[in-house]
Amino acid sequence: MEPDWIWGLVGGLLIGLGGAVYLLGNGRIMGASGIIGGLVDGSGRNTATERLAFLAAVAIVPIVLTPLYNIEITTNLTSNWVVVAAAGLLVGVGTRIANGCTSGHGVCGMSRFSLRGMVATVFYILAGGITVVLFRHILGVI
Repeated sequence: MEPDWIWGLVGGLLIGLGGAVYLLGNGRIMGASGIIGGLVDGSGRNTATERLAFLAAVAIVPIVLTPLYNIEITTNLTSNWVVVAAAGLLVGVGTRIANGCTSGHGVCGMSRFSLRGMVATVFYILAGGITVVLFRHILGVI
């Protein structure tokens, strides 16, 4: 098995574990866009400490774990920052339209056999595939 696949499996297991701990710990779904959105719009003011702790852990844990692994990390991120900014904005708009993100629908929704999560996951996977075909293979932007 290729190392990239193993790291993908490990990452997926860690995300699933994080979702389970979040659900069992406070009874709520681990949807990153909802966690961030509640901080931005003020609707999550009463759970702000919990939300900030989650976001801090998302940022800090990879930094803490990096020295434990002797691997070179490479990405295929484009150097065109306009494309990166546009992609980020489109992801944000998509999470608002879908009323959730990949962690909420794809990880937590699918594992709970949520019809809404399954439908949202099918559509964002299709949209991602169409976007890659359009922007990489037809337009050559990425």
